[in-house]
Amino acid sequence: MTLCWAGSASAQVPQLAERVEVSRVVVDVHVLKDDGSPVTGLTMNDIRVLVDGRPVKVESVRWTTEAVALRETLATQPPAAAAAGSRAELPRGRQIVLFFQKDLEPSRVEGLMAMLRRAEVFLDGLEPDDRVAVASFHFHLELWSDFTRDREAVRAILKRSILFAGRPPEGTPADWTALMPAFDRAEGRRAASMEQALVALGKALDGMPGTKAMVVFGHGFGQIAGGGDLRSMAVGFDPEYAEARRVLAHARVTVYCLDLTRADSHTLEVGLMKVAEDTGGFYLRTHEFPGQAISRLGRALVGHYEVSVEKPDLPRGEHVIRVELIGRKGVVLARRTYVG
Repeated sequence: MTLCWAGSASAQVPQLAERVEVSRVVVDVHVLKDDGSPVTGLTMNDIRVLVDGRPVKVESVRWTTEAVALRETLATQPPAAAAAGSRAELPRGRQIVLFFQKDLEPSRVEGLMAMLRRAEVFLDGLEPDDRVAVASFHFHLELWSDFTRDREAVRAILKRSILFAGRPPEGTPADWTALMPAFDRAEGRRAASMEQALVALGKALDGMPGTKAMVVFGHGFGQIAGGGDLRSMAVGFDPEYAEARRVLAHARVTVYCLDLTRADSHTLEVGLMKVAEDTGGFYLRTHEFPGQAISRLGRALVGHYEVSVEKPDLPRGEHVIRVELIGRKGVVLARRTYVG
């Protein structure tokens, strides 16, 4: 198998057009306090953005919870313009994908069972307009539900479908734009690795406007190579990972990874750490304090900043983007690249 090692350049950059507004690039940015709650009140004077190491002009910084974004758009535009605008097409609530990585190995299935229960607690903390979709990976990718506000339908999936492969009730309602029609079920069945599963799921999400949060309850991914000495081991990824990273960024998906493994650390955690870092999310272990991990996730999802920057005149391809604070304290989370 040909592996694409972490930190190495990908062999070829697929031609994916970055979402831009005229000559701008929009970056979704979370700025968090030590407890995981968001830092609010930031302005253009508080944020610096670099592309390929060079500062670019920040044109606007806008706090949004998605629901607020829609209401502000409708309030400030004439009815005809609001109806035609892409922001007016966004749902009123957040779009959240719960993605479970299943494995029957004892140190993993115990953690999965515990976090399935915690996921129900997470559901209880969502707003009524928030929409949730559910997917899982175990030898292949399965999409169990479309985005829905029906909490009981989601609970049924968490209780029966993930562990026992029981089909959810027929007719699980989809709200607003449907995800299922955009999902290539055949590609999902062919997905033999987490990298391939992320590509298939990212493609389906890319057809839906607005930001999305993907919560991965997993034990990790990647391929281990090297000698018997742990210090000489390295973790590489399937070649599809580079595509997964670009597709998820293009779809404006932020990935938050909650590690199910009952261990202080393990080799395959690198995969979860990397996809979270690349998309602007975070990685948390759950084996000691699962309740704290769920609480931190809930606080982080309260809202984020949409940072609009002037698109620099650079050769077409993938570019490194970095967001920093000026004179303010906080942990900045934002995707690491854009294609333009």
